[in-house]
Amino acid sequence: MMFPSQYRADLRSELIRKAQSDPRIRGAAVTGSASVGKEDPWSDIDLFFGLEEASLQEALADWTEMMYASHDVVHHIDVMSGATIYRVFLLRNTLQVDLAFAPLSEFGARGSTFQLLFGEPVQEARPSSTQPVAYWIGVGFIYALHVRACVRREQWWRAEFFVRGIRDTILTLACMKYSLPLSEARGIDSLPKEVTTPLEKSLVRELNANEVLRAFQVVMNAFLMELQTIEGVSSRIAETLTEVVESTMQT
Repeated sequence: MMFPSQYRADLRSELIRKAQSDPRIRGAAVTGSASVGKEDPWSDIDLFFGLEEASLQEALADWTEMMYASHDVVHHIDVMSGATIYRVFLLRNTLQVDLAFAPLSEFGARGSTFQLLFGEPVQEARPSSTQPVAYWIGVGFIYALHVRACVRREQWWRAEFFVRGIRDTILTLACMKYSLPLSEARGIDSLPKEVTTPLEKSLVRELNANEVLRAFQVVMNAFLMELQTIEGVSSRIAETLTEVVESTMQT
């Protein structure tokens, strides 16, 4: 089952008209791929609303009731960012509709994908939180320790989980280096092949000791190489991680 592109366009137009007629909504914008002309057949609907804080919850409840009653919604989830609520509606025809309800103090661009429809956005909306490089280095370090422990405990599912986590950490660091979007791995497929191709060998192909250890060694070699490209990283980090790999491979 797949939603038609015209259905998506019609529904987005309908929701925009509803926002324009809702006195509680003081500002609205199209976000996501449609805002920059990069929509494809699999894109969802992304709309961002600015409201007086006192009316936000009431509007959210009313819009949710409308979506279920009129658009065959089967489920929804909320994603919080500051005081902004991103309510993600999942429709029966598999279309995803993301409606953000923000207080006026947070209504504004949080990236390059923001096409204002009406209202006055704040000049500096609260940006999406992005952890610094040092944080991700620490994450990769911790995951390497977890792999070592899991291998020794013969916990192969968990070991695979953390091997995958190290690979994702490398890709995150690479996206930061090339100024590519981090959210939901949107930038990964735009990374240079010299970054991604070596990581293909870090995929765990079978769930056994030899394969997990092989993949771990590959991904750690890639992680150590990535650390060499980051300015200011202490050599002690690489030395310690090298010892972690060696001790794990001797298990």
